[in-house]
Amino acid sequence: MSQLDARHIVLTGAAGGLGGLLASRLRRRGAHVTGIDRVPSRDCDDHLVADLADPGALADLTSALGERRVDILANVAGLQYFGPFERQGAAGIALGYAVNLVAPAILAGAVVPQMIARGDGQIVNIGSVMGAVPYPYFTAYSSAKAGLKGLSQALRRELGGRGIAVTHVAPRAVRTGFNTATIERFMALTKMTADDPDAVADRIFRAIERRERDVSIGLPERVFTQLNAMLPGVVDRGLASQVLTARGLFQDYSSGALS
Repeated sequence: MSQLDARHIVLTGAAGGLGGLLASRLRRRGAHVTGIDRVPSRDCDDHLVADLADPGALADLTSALGERRVDILANVAGLQYFGPFERQGAAGIALGYAVNLVAPAILAGAVVPQMIARGDGQIVNIGSVMGAVPYPYFTAYSSAKAGLKGLSQALRRELGGRGIAVTHVAPRAVRTGFNTATIERFMALTKMTADDPDAVADRIFRAIERRERDVSIGLPERVFTQLNAMLPGVVDRGLASQVLTARGLFQDYSSGALS
C-alpha cells in the first residue's frame, strides 16, 4: 500500500499542464485529489473553482479548506511574466505576487492548524530555480519565487518537531503552455534547457511521496545556485550575454521587427 493511499490532497493549478500530470500520479497511488483552478480539472476527483488572485475568492477558499480534511497542500499554480520590468505595470506586478506568493502563504495558513492538531501533514511549494538565481527580465517572478523559498524554509523551522513536512521543489524551465512565444524565442536564442513536463511531474511526485525538504532540478542550476549565494558577481558575468540577448529581443519587438 502506498503511503499516499486515502490521503486528501489539495492541489492548486490543477488545470495546468504540470498540475494535471501531478494530479494523475497522485490519484494512481490512491490519493483523493481536490483541484483548485479557474476551471475544473478532469485529472482530479473534485474541484474548487477559484481565481487565486481574487481576495474574495481566496477568503472563500480558506474557509472551505478549514472545513475539510487536508493531509497535503500542493501549491503548484504559477504566473510568469517575461519582459522589461517597467512594462509589466502595477496590475501585472500585483497579480504575479498574488498568485506566486500571497496565495500559497494564505492557503498554507488555512490548513496548518488542522495539521498541527493531527500531528501530521505536508505543505508542498513549487518554486523555481529563478527564486535562487534571480533572473533578469523575469524580475517580479524571480523575486516572488525567492519569497516562496523563504516561506518554505521559515515555515519548516516553525513547524519542526510537529510531524509536518514542508517540501520546496525548484524546477528549471519546463516545456508547457506556461511558456509564451517570446519565451520560446529567447530559449532558442540562448540554448536554454527545457525539461519534459512528465519528467518534472515524476520528480515532484517523488518529493511528495518521500516528504523531501528541498529539491532543485538540474545539475548546472544547482551549481549556479551555490555560486549566486557565495559569488553573485560571477553569476552577473555569466548572465551578461543572456541579458543582452533579451534586451535586443525586446528592442526588436518594440520596433515591430518580430511582431
